[in-house]
Amino acid sequence: MPVRTLAHLSDLHLDLTPESDAAARALVGALQASGVDHVVVTGDLTHQGMSVEYRRFRELFAPLLDAGRLTFIPGNHDRPGDDAGSRWMEGQKVRVVEKPGLYLVCVDSTGPHNRNYFASHGELTYAELDAVDAALAAAPRKTLAAVLVHHHVLPLPEESFPERLATLLGWPHAAELPVGPEWVTRLQGRCDVVLHGHRHVPGERVLEPEGARPLRIYNAGSSTDLGRFRVFRHKAGRLLGEPAWCRAMLSERPRTAGHNVLPALQYLVGQIGMALF
Repeated sequence: MPVRTLAHLSDLHLDLTPESDAAARALVGALQASGVDHVVVTGDLTHQGMSVEYRRFRELFAPLLDAGRLTFIPGNHDRPGDDAGSRWMEGQKVRVVEKPGLYLVCVDSTGPHNRNYFASHGELTYAELDAVDAALAAAPRKTLAAVLVHHHVLPLPEESFPERLATLLGWPHAAELPVGPEWVTRLQGRCDVVLHGHRHVPGERVLEPEGARPLRIYNAGSSTDLGRFRVFRHKAGRLLGEPAWCRAMLSERPRTAGHNVLPALQYLVGQIGMALF
């Protein structure tokens, strides 16, 4: 069996600015140069859920999409505006994508509440967890089983003032999926890796590293802001070593963290407004 590679991106937030386009174009160039076998993007492809933003994503990532080398799922930013992300899972909350050596269980953790730009938290039901169980039970032997989900499954530190404020006030917006910790327990021993996004600082966690089948959980962070992504090597259903970071070479002016300032302010004003009124 050959060694294959899988790249993980997330939170592109394509907003039709030159900086956004340049960052995405650099990522595509690096992905093509690396010769990676398959690419996954775990949500927030667009910034405001607009159809024009989604069309721009398809234009920029066409070399990978046309070759059948890219799989993506929606995030909360893909649901406001035109609700572009609602059409990406073919009406399903859980669906399977199979590629050579790879078994991807795609999970939509967004909900109708994400039509509100300020309601960013995720949501999954126990029926949907059962659907993931059933999908994993059908995974072929010697195939890497990966669960793709946008929202984080285990607690993570707050990364911004609005997130810290939301947690202080008891709002769910910065919290992990309510069923996340229980879901992780159900996934252990049945899945190799969980890939997610939502939070813009990358992270990783390995559960039962000495066990027969450790569960690895990776947050990609915001690939456009970071200008880099992880590449996993796998063979016969097992990850090989640690993932390597691949950096995109940006020839144009880099995108800065400043593009998140306005949404953060909007978020804060909106939450205060809801609390008061």
